[in-house]
Amino acid sequence: MDGPQGQGQGQGQAGRAADPRERAEEAKADLLQEEEDISSDYGSRGKPATALGRAVPDGNVLLPDIFHTDHLLFYERFKAYQDYILADCKASEVKEFIAEYLEKVLEPSGWQAVWRTNVFEVVVEVVDVEYSALKAVVRLSEPFLCESQVSTFTLECMQELLELKERQIPLRELWVVYDESGEFDQTALAMEHVRFFYQHIWRTWDEEEEDDLDYFVRCVEPRLRLHYDILEHRVPSGLVADYQNYLSQGEELYRKFLNVRNSISSSDSDSEVENVSMVEGLQLYEKIEHLKQKLKLIENPLLRYVFGYQKYSGLQAKGQRPTGTKITHVVSSTMMAGLLQSLIRDKLCPESCGEELEIQFHNDPLAAVSACYDGDTVIICPGHYVVDGVFCIADSVELEGYGLPDDIVIEKQGKGDNFVDCTGANVKISNLKLVQHDAVEGILSIHHGKTTLENCVLQCETTGITVRTSAELLMKNSDLYGAKGAGVEIYPGSTCTLLDNGIHHCKEGILIKNFLDEHYEIPKISMVNNMIHNNEGYGVVLVKATIASDVKDASATKESMGDANVKTEENMIPGVLTDLAVLRMTFSLFPDLGNTQPTLSGDGRACEEGFRQEELPECVTDELELYEQVEISEQTEGNYEIANELGAASVKKNQMRKKRLSKLGITEADDNLMSQEVFVSIVGNQFKWNGKGSFGTFLF
Repeated sequence: MDGPQGQGQGQGQAGRAADPRERAEEAKADLLQEEEDISSDYGSRGKPATALGRAVPDGNVLLPDIFHTDHLLFYERFKAYQDYILADCKASEVKEFIAEYLEKVLEPSGWQAVWRTNVFEVVVEVVDVEYSALKAVVRLSEPFLCESQVSTFTLECMQELLELKERQIPLRELWVVYDESGEFDQTALAMEHVRFFYQHIWRTWDEEEEDDLDYFVRCVEPRLRLHYDILEHRVPSGLVADYQNYLSQGEELYRKFLNVRNSISSSDSDSEVENVSMVEGLQLYEKIEHLKQKLKLIENPLLRYVFGYQKYSGLQAKGQRPTGTKITHVVSSTMMAGLLQSLIRDKLCPESCGEELEIQFHNDPLAAVSACYDGDTVIICPGHYVVDGVFCIADSVELEGYGLPDDIVIEKQGKGDNFVDCTGANVKISNLKLVQHDAVEGILSIHHGKTTLENCVLQCETTGITVRTSAELLMKNSDLYGAKGAGVEIYPGSTCTLLDNGIHHCKEGILIKNFLDEHYEIPKISMVNNMIHNNEGYGVVLVKATIASDVKDASATKESMGDANVKTEENMIPGVLTDLAVLRMTFSLFPDLGNTQPTLSGDGRACEEGFRQEELPECVTDELELYEQVEISEQTEGNYEIANELGAASVKKNQMRKKRLSKLGITEADDNLMSQEVFVSIVGNQFKWNGKGSFGTFLF
């Protein structure tokens, strides 16, 4: 969409110095010429023909066909509103500019249209157009053609209704009857632009907004983009529902506000009733402004996802049931007798279970998870389940597939939503295959608490797993692939343990977010026996901010070493990933590192032991012992380089913290505070066939 936007803006800027009305008139003339050129490409040159399609009414044959115009692309509407209709107008000038546009392109009479309301549809003939009022003067067509859900709309009733309306109908309620000649193409398109504008762009309160800003830039473009993002399922369904709800609330409150304001302005007395009305008006105004700010957040493509993230991260846990019982939810599209017997034998009546189980059956895994309380278990039977929504898990719930992951597939529909959002204290997911298609959000986001993922297959579309600050992930024996971003994103202050997994065919394997900022905590990372391969970029990437002191130190190191092959931040383009040479000189950049951690020895064993912390999670202690004597090979060389770089970053973080404390006059800090180093245990991982190597850092 950037292309159409740039094209439209380029044409809009061409005459910026000229009067906006002159620009609009010139643009309208160009539009007419363009449509004439388009029409000449259809049919023979000697016989005009329409360039628009035909829309056949559903379910009836009495009414004639109409022009098919509601399928216009984003750039077509964008260009029409920016260059031909609204130009640089202010909010208070919108109606006037639209009227001038219609006066240029709309046929004043002689065409038929279908007048549509929620109750009836009737064919009328346009005899005149009131451009300033955006209305058409009409009469009923002959013969009389009308479709209605009730039989009371006779010819006499419609004549009476038209007389009450003074035969003037809003243009947005008229759909132009199809004509093959091409004579009314511009009329049909103009009606579509007006109708779309007042249905999806215009707000009743827009006219009272600040009038010193370009209305198109401030309101039309973001709302138009949001409309098409929603059409293409690129906005989470929850945000779409919220947006529609806020719009409805805003319109209702604004109507009340106008009534209160009109009652005050029409009253000349200084009565107590008027004072009460003024207070009510102020309260309504504040509510309206609050809703408008929420709408603008969702309309802004950058702030939209921050708003959505805050929404999901604030999920409220249900806690335990009031009765204190825990329920086992069984999900199956069809329940056969043999499957039920196996479930009873293996899961529902285990010998170790000394109490009666309460069981609920579902045919939709999303419904089963939504029905869960703290401590519940969901058992999903083999099958292919297609869901349209988000798995929001805010309680300690266990999701378990009954069988192999490839036999229990949950496929996500809808581009805008996350797949699974976890905020529960202890969530467990096992033996499932999660599949995304055409998504724009990640497959699994852990906002709070601990999530254990075991023996699962994740077929991603954008980002894979996101471990947010203060969240914890334990991923074991799982396979993740297909992410167009990183397979696993690790945020500052999080805990991430990866054991015996495959992460492959992603943009990057694992991405560790920058944690050197003073407001960030150091993440705790353990990686054991993972196979990270066939990723487009690096196997593991550390994001770091470029610091001026680092550039100076690196430059001095380069001069002292005299090594032309060593790259520093000074001779690198910001945002470009460093190569292996920078990683091998990391310890020489930070002299204090040698006093706190063992340096990289010839075989790398000292480094491995130096970064092995004592306080390992209980769940991985036994497994780590299996890799005490791991052999050094070319395939596992990345383990030591990752540990080196994370260790160096950790020391740098502590140096920065000491410096801040020193400025505050604190010379002796708590040992626990000063020893917050990256909780690294990186052993036995294999890095194969990654496009740029096993490990790199991204400087920004």
